[in-house]
Amino acid sequence: MTASAPGADGQSGRPPTAPHFSVAPEPETPEGYVAPGMPGAPVAGYRPAAPGERRRRNRTGAAVALAVLAMLAGAAAFGCAPARAEPTVGWLAIAPAAAVALPLGRLGGPGRLLPPLGAVLAAGALFLGQLLGQLRRLHHLAGTGYGELLRDALPLWRGDRRPLDLVFYGIALIGGFLLTRRAAARQ
Repeated sequence: MTASAPGADGQSGRPPTAPHFSVAPEPETPEGYVAPGMPGAPVAGYRPAAPGERRRRNRTGAAVALAVLAMLAGAAAFGCAPARAEPTVGWLAIAPAAAVALPLGRLGGPGRLLPPLGAVLAAGALFLGQLLGQLRRLHHLAGTGYGELLRDALPLWRGDRRPLDLVFYGIALIGGFLLTRRAAARQ
């Protein structure tokens, strides 16, 4: 058994302390205030839309349309490169990827299907650019119209491919995917 402490009846042996008075006024809290960290407190960084404020619209269709236009423009620029620069122009495969990724990421937002679409469009820009370059060379050699040469250009394009072209397509695919995702994250 333990012995009872002196003053167990509520009285202690210490001298009484002076009452504490503050000169600061009591803080006023607004009605319905919930302290941070308590249940019901709003999440940090969350700002609900005001009644008159417009929410961001879904602009995926416009983003895809602009990305297709960028793909065609990138293919035209890639295919119209001078013939003497053709062996080194393949390293510029990242340029059509960036041109496609910018509208997809900025306008389309963080959609799950947009980065793979950016990769496919970037590789398509590279393919169309190489095909256009092949058509230009055939037109220069044969002197016939582009429409007649289109049938012959694809088998010649297949026969002209080097192993390094796979690297260029890999650059276009990876660049299109990653740049689209990065552009969407920087909104």
